[in-house]
Amino acid sequence: MKFSVVTPLWQDRPAAENLEVAIAADRLGYPELWIGEMATYDAFAFATAVGYNTQRIALSIGPLAVGVRTPMTMAMGIASVADLTGRPTGLALGASSNVVVEHWHGRARARTATQLDETAQIVRGLLAGEKVDFSGETASCRGYRLRLAAVNGPLTVAAFGPAAVRVAARRADRMLLNMVTPASLGRLRGDLAAAAEAAGRPVPKVAVWLSCAVDPEPAAIQQLLQAIVGYLAKVGVKAKLIQLQYSAMREKFQGGKVQLAFWTWGSNSINDISAIIDYWFMHTTDDVARDPKVLELLTAAGGEMNVEKRKSLYKEALQIIASQAYTVPLFTWVSNYCFSSELDFTPHSDETPRFYSAKWK
Repeated sequence: MKFSVVTPLWQDRPAAENLEVAIAADRLGYPELWIGEMATYDAFAFATAVGYNTQRIALSIGPLAVGVRTPMTMAMGIASVADLTGRPTGLALGASSNVVVEHWHGRARARTATQLDETAQIVRGLLAGEKVDFSGETASCRGYRLRLAAVNGPLTVAAFGPAAVRVAARRADRMLLNMVTPASLGRLRGDLAAAAEAAGRPVPKVAVWLSCAVDPEPAAIQQLLQAIVGYLAKVGVKAKLIQLQYSAMREKFQGGKVQLAFWTWGSNSINDISAIIDYWFMHTTDDVARDPKVLELLTAAGGEMNVEKRKSLYKEALQIIASQAYTVPLFTWVSNYCFSSELDFTPHSDETPRFYSAKWK
């Protein structure tokens, strides 16, 4: 597994902060920087600026909307950045959103999977230095060859639906996912593998964008929340972000006045899992789902002494909770109590630190 950095493109922060992020990522030794495009910098212009202000970090540009740029302009842009900066440069393709494609650019956003597939074929040939003659249903290029050196960076397809996953399997070196749960990642990776096998290709690698904050302050949490609100809007959920003290929030939540809540839960590792489930999903005042089947399964699990039967009951209950999105874990807040190479410390499977058995080497 490789960790890389994505330029955040926060819409409520100065655009120049993205260059600071790029410089910091390079200084800290991250191998790759993803450069998207929203409402501020042109992606190719910004990528060139990053190349001039950093030392070694590789650049992946996109996902760029296939409904906005032509395959020829995307290939030319990638080749330009690679030539001007001397950096390994990759291209990511995506379908973007109706707002970006239709409202901002005034272009039609239709048959996105077909356009992804055809664009990927064209840019693959162009970036390999080939003269391309391709006429598709949604994209075409006739008689053009790059005048710059070929670019052998990875071609990535952003997959936000089954058809896009199949395109990634047929055409891409990597499939990009955004803000997915481990369960969703596993399912989509399986779909990708099946589609790649059907296409007779090796399984592409998978890249995942996840928001994170180191030692987060309130401002960082606020930024993450705003990003979540934006994604909710894309699926038709119009959310208004209201921050409250815990006591006020809980009162509204228990009173049924809050349809969606974002908050933290202080947990004590493995030993507290049953307490979490019982508290939130056994028809307590904080159980907004009140699923009768979940209650039945958890009640049976709590009274079952056979380990395998208990695991099976909890598994079925947790699958219902996950599939219905009664709760969605978004992050883990870790506290480190000790860190030293001189400490002789043995961790245990229940994740409870036994400092009384530790000693200095």
